[in-house]
Amino acid sequence: MYILGLNAFHGDSSACIIKGDKIIAAAEEERFRRVKHWAGFPSEAIDYCLRSTGLCISDISYVGINSDPSQSFWKKIGYTLTGKASPSLVLEKLRTRGKRKGAVEFLQEYYPDNEIKAELVAVEHHLAHLASCFYVSEFESAAVLSVDGFGDFSSGAWGRGKGNKIDVQNRIYFPHSLGVFYQALTQYIGFPHYGDEYKVMGLAPYGRPKYMEEMGGIVRLGLNGEYSLNLKYFRHQRHEIGYEWDNATPRVGRLYTDALEKLLGPARKKDEPLEQKHKDIAHSIQKTYEEAFFNILNHLHKVTGEDRLCLAGGCAMNSVANGKIYRNTSFKHVYIQPAAGDAGGAVGAALVAAQRAGIDVSGSSMKHAYWGPEFDDSQILEVLGARRSALEGENCDIEHIDDEAELTRRTAVAISEAKVIGWFQGRMEWGPRALGNRSIICDPRRADMKDILNLKIKRRESFRPFAPSILREHVSGWFEEDDDVPFMMKVFNIKEEMRSKIPAVAHVDGTGRLQTVTQDQNERYYKLINAFYEKTGIPLVLNTSFNENEPIVCKPDEALDCFLRTKMDVLVLGDYFISRKSPIAEK
Repeated sequence: MYILGLNAFHGDSSACIIKGDKIIAAAEEERFRRVKHWAGFPSEAIDYCLRSTGLCISDISYVGINSDPSQSFWKKIGYTLTGKASPSLVLEKLRTRGKRKGAVEFLQEYYPDNEIKAELVAVEHHLAHLASCFYVSEFESAAVLSVDGFGDFSSGAWGRGKGNKIDVQNRIYFPHSLGVFYQALTQYIGFPHYGDEYKVMGLAPYGRPKYMEEMGGIVRLGLNGEYSLNLKYFRHQRHEIGYEWDNATPRVGRLYTDALEKLLGPARKKDEPLEQKHKDIAHSIQKTYEEAFFNILNHLHKVTGEDRLCLAGGCAMNSVANGKIYRNTSFKHVYIQPAAGDAGGAVGAALVAAQRAGIDVSGSSMKHAYWGPEFDDSQILEVLGARRSALEGENCDIEHIDDEAELTRRTAVAISEAKVIGWFQGRMEWGPRALGNRSIICDPRRADMKDILNLKIKRRESFRPFAPSILREHVSGWFEEDDDVPFMMKVFNIKEEMRSKIPAVAHVDGTGRLQTVTQDQNERYYKLINAFYEKTGIPLVLNTSFNENEPIVCKPDEALDCFLRTKMDVLVLGDYFISRKSPIAEK
């Protein structure tokens, strides 16, 4: 039985296909459309999933979608009857609801020559999130938590997963939301784009918690893990915000009211300089989120008695808070799948659809993130042939190295020489992180490497950190915590005596958002890091996403285009080693 899972008509639209309870393909639409966080119907991702598995749309038995508008019906009616919601807000919600209910009709439109036999299975938003992490975690039982902006009139849900069942024990309903709190304050600091919250995480360590009293008046914590917003500071509960989910970059209107500016002062415009005040507010935002987060988790541990935790929802992308769970709660093991945000709901919806069809999904698994497209050497060679004149114009050498040990050794040497490496291998990653198949790799020992990358490749804010990919067996020697972090979802403290050895990946507060790498998960990437370790004595490399203000590259021609228009030194495209003769940095 083949099941198609969808996150549609929302940011980070995505698709996956499972066979029984096994994931066989998954990808986000943005990688094909080349538009960050693309929202709409994920037709290109669906097409990839079908092609990669040799299926046609008529082979699909069920389509699971991560939204069920029938959920919380009476709560929605009750809120509407209070008169607090404007008519335009209600209409906005109804329009999106109608589109999701018509998912099968959209499939028929895209595949007019095929008979669509699939039955649509609507899965409540947070149940899809919880399923996306618990069923693939390999835990027999665990506490489960989903926190985000909103989905199906809820912003949070938690409970316990055991075997083939998830028991949702509590919810936080509209209009209260930690995701909206974080997003609104992100806008206030001057980061207006959808998905900019990670910038606040990067900025927070430069500040101090000077605004905690003000934050305490914005977010209120309850005794049973609950939280609420002081709604006078927010607009989303009354007004049409202007969410745009139709075939473009998602856009979200202003979420905060004038009262927030009276409390904190004038909002920063996106082109104004960042002052210490903004850094202090960022620190206070992050600290407030963490207090609410740990309030939920400590209650959840108490009521479930579980030592294992599965996290999902957009807020599960807060790797800084995730890295503090062991120090602030009694949980001993934490699993977060690589696409914890709304994209991952496609997997959860597919798994719930399978469960409802009578399949035991408790044996599902996601040990790695490599579910996207891959390209063999013949396809890469065709791209290189088409771009030969551009490569010659850039004075590039092209070598085919089919000995993997030699390929990784040569690349490790280039890294150690302060060269910037584009690394394109195997299947594309699922989720927003580059995890060693669509990555830019650099020497973590170079104190100036962050500046080199920001100015000449990434062109992003200087305060944002870069991540270390580390051989799993060396984590305890370099970090204060020793844990599996295969999907770069936790920030740990780097041991104080090690920070000066790897300044390019040590953030201002001495932390690093690490990725642990094993040979079983990604053999070639493991061998590359190990080759660098053998040469330098450092068992980790700087890893950042292979892109330049665009979605992470998907295809070889996109990787080559990025290489040619930036000052990257080396591109390792499958078994092809492409090098410029003029490096961007001298030792």
